[in-house]
This record gives sequence, C-alpha cells and structure tokens, in this order.
Amino acid sequence: MTAIHTELVGTGRPVFAILPGLFGRGRNWSGVAAALADQGYPSVLFDLPNHGRSGWTETFSYPDLADLVAAELELRLGSAARLILVGHSLGGKVAMLAALRHPHLVSALGVVDIAPAVSDQVAGFASLVEAMRSLDLNGLESRTQADRLLAARVPDDASRGLLLQNLRRRGGWHWQLNLDLLGSSLAQIADWPDPGPLSYPGPTRWLTGERSAYCRPEHLPLMRRLFPAVEQVVIPGAGHWVHADNPDAVIDALLGLAELSRA
Repeated sequence: MTAIHTELVGTGRPVFAILPGLFGRGRNWSGVAAALADQGYPSVLFDLPNHGRSGWTETFSYPDLADLVAAELELRLGSAARLILVGHSLGGKVAMLAALRHPHLVSALGVVDIAPAVSDQVAGFASLVEAMRSLDLNGLESRTQADRLLAARVPDDASRGLLLQNLRRRGGWHWQLNLDLLGSSLAQIADWPDPGPLSYPGPTRWLTGERSAYCRPEHLPLMRRLFPAVEQVVIPGAGHWVHADNPDAVIDALLGLAELSRA
C-alpha cells in the first residue's frame, strides 16, 4: 500500500482528519489545526499520495485515493475510527468519496471550496506545472534564485509560494511531489467520478469562498443528492484558498461542524 505521511496537531485521539488540495500538503492547514486543537479538537493532517512526504502512485484515481485514506484511518485508529473528515479542492473530492464509500469512518464531513462536478479551473494549473518543469534544477543555487526565476512565469506570490514548498534539496534539488503524474493527470483531477447510488447521511458543511468560481449555485442540488444533510457556509471575502483568505471563518465553521457531529 502507498505510504501516507500524517502529522498530529494537538494531543490525544484526533477528531478531525484534514486533506489538502493539489500541490498542497498537510502543513498548509497547521494554523487552522492549531486553533481547533486549542478548542479541544486535535487534528491529523494528511499529505495525500503524490504530495509532500507521502508515497507515489503509478496512476491517478479518486476512488483509489479515497480508499487509501480510509485504509490509513483504520490502520492508525482501528476499526472504531470515526472522524470529521475535511478536504479542500482535490482533497475535498477525496473526502467526499471517502465518506460515500466508507461512511462508518466519518462522523461528519467538511467539503472546502469544491463541488462533485468537473472543476474547469484545474486547467489553469497547467501553467504552474510548466513553470516548475522550466526550472533548471541542476543549475539551481538557492531557493531564493528559484523564487526569482519562477516569478517570470508565476507572478502571484501566494501561488509561487505553494509551488516552492515542494522544492527540496537533498543530494541535489528536486520536486518532492510527483510532478510527472500530476501534470499529466490534470483532466482526471478536474473530473468527478460517478459514485452511483451512494449517499452520505451524516452532518456535512460545504464551505465555499465568496469570491471563488469553483462552487456555483447549480452545484447545490448535486451536493444535496449525495449529502442530504448538507449546509452551505459561504466564507466572506475568500477565494479558492479559503483557509488562507479567512482562516477565522473556516475555524468557526469547522467548530460548528464538530458540535453537529456530537448532537
């Protein structure tokens, strides 16, 4: 089985399991997780396969990723594992499928700025893939130099920072994520596999960025069919990176979800 890297934030048995988005890693959510832990809700942060310190797969498949996450939860926490599963973007699609396919592991579900539909915006990541591929890693002298070189292709500081967190130096510079697979799988990453007649009845919050185009009104009926108890929470002032744009509102929404899971 593909090795998955996880990190516990807080002490004791985790209440939340958090899955990051494309090119992200668990530590992107460390600030949110620390705030949840301060309120008595420890979290386990995942590096999804092909990202961060987790192992790589030969192909990209949302159902396979959902099953790997479920297997990791059972491995770490036993057959009685029931957590609030939260996923952003790519991680949100994995979280939705994990809840649909393994509902006994999920006490509540948080879906962060993604819908069970084709996400056309993922096509925009192709330019980021090309920017990473354009770096001459053999001639690279420092992370500062990499930042300067990438800036010509990726002028947005936040997007460039997301990419650079995947640049590592150990026996030479390399991208820690599986760039070849992810870059060639953008169409599959944008897609949403048909889950058939499955539905997840537990408490569900759909956190959507006020300024994000990833979630639209026509997606709400799809969410309600798959997740009958869904409640949409619009995060004020946020784009797609809601946990960076308005972390306080995200934390409040997740704390509310925790209360719902205990009702």
